[in-house]
Amino acid sequence: MSKKRVVITGLSALTPLGNSLETTWRNLLDGKSGIGPITLFDATDYDARIAGEVKNFKPEEFGIAVKQVRRMDRFAQFAVAGAYMLMPHSGYQIGPDNEDRIAVMLGAGLGGLDTIEKFHTKLMEAGPSRVSPFMIPMLISNMGTGQVAMATGAKGSNLALTSACSSGLHAIGHAYTEIVMGRCDAVITGGMEATITPMGISGFTAMKALSTAHNDDPQKASRPFDKNRDGFVMGEGAGMLLLESLESAKKRGAAIYAEIVGFGASCDAIHMTAPDEHGAGIAKAMRYAMAEAGVRPEEVTHINAHGTSTHLNDLCETRGIKSVFGAHAKNIAICANKSQLGHLLGGAGGIESVISVMTLHTGIVPGTINLEEPGEECDLNYMANGPETLNPRYALCNSLGFGGTNVSILYKRYEE
Repeated sequence: MSKKRVVITGLSALTPLGNSLETTWRNLLDGKSGIGPITLFDATDYDARIAGEVKNFKPEEFGIAVKQVRRMDRFAQFAVAGAYMLMPHSGYQIGPDNEDRIAVMLGAGLGGLDTIEKFHTKLMEAGPSRVSPFMIPMLISNMGTGQVAMATGAKGSNLALTSACSSGLHAIGHAYTEIVMGRCDAVITGGMEATITPMGISGFTAMKALSTAHNDDPQKASRPFDKNRDGFVMGEGAGMLLLESLESAKKRGAAIYAEIVGFGASCDAIHMTAPDEHGAGIAKAMRYAMAEAGVRPEEVTHINAHGTSTHLNDLCETRGIKSVFGAHAKNIAICANKSQLGHLLGGAGGIESVISVMTLHTGIVPGTINLEEPGEECDLNYMANGPETLNPRYALCNSLGFGGTNVSILYKRYEE
């Protein structure tokens, strides 16, 4: 039996660059930054006072009922808003004849952190009687997927994947596998996150992960592969895709934006937070993805890098790319979307996959901003001069996460 082909027939984006796919993509190509001062809470006394917030987000405007808004953490609101944009974009209609054949698989690194903080404060200040019965259903990570299922009527497998900053890409990879195995015909997938909270910012600052050198010039703070990078910038939002079997997509005459041809994953198994110093783990994930697709390294001309703007990640990912591609690494157009979006943690692989698909669909490779002086060993083509129409056939999308987890998905321009 031949392997089922898996295509992307819908996309949505809710990001610091815009509250729609179209706005996010336009601002990305225009080289704009979504980073600014934190407004979601008073960050005056924090060492890191900037983030990539989703701006002017009103969940009711996306069709979420006011009553439901009060019972959903911000991360779940992002997920439902993303789904409400995704389904019309895909043209996929869910009904009694197919509801059991469409699954929901989304990634979230932390889930309802804001809910935990708010109700902990109420507990400490007013006692246990002030804790809402909705607290647990609001904060658990799988409520993003659960709420999406209720909003769309998808009754297939429902799964939240949590693997730190690789959660979104893991979710997409496993969604792809489900369709390949014939367990479902379509999957709502991607990632979401909403951790711009006092605990989120202070926790990542305490471990020296966040940028603190550009509070007065936020748009310069996220600097992947730059010599003067000093940490990542927290972002939030959602990036979602509708994956579908080619057979299903053709049957309903769907628009097809790209195809998934390979999925690779690995674990460094050496440290809680630091990646393997040689980039061996992400190198394995990239090799696995290309091997599954039967694609040679020299055929890959574009990588959407994890590129967090931390010293170790950028160095190790670069080393991993060099170990896989050798001399050909110099010919690869590499972009780092976090330079403009910040780091969406569990949602990063979702939005960066959306951007990878748009790259293949339009032929335009986005740039990387704030790369003024390449860092040590960071001597590849990171698209520092801005977007360029290169019409790549393949886009390799990478994610790395705490715990040593690594994921790579190989997207391909759709061809009959």
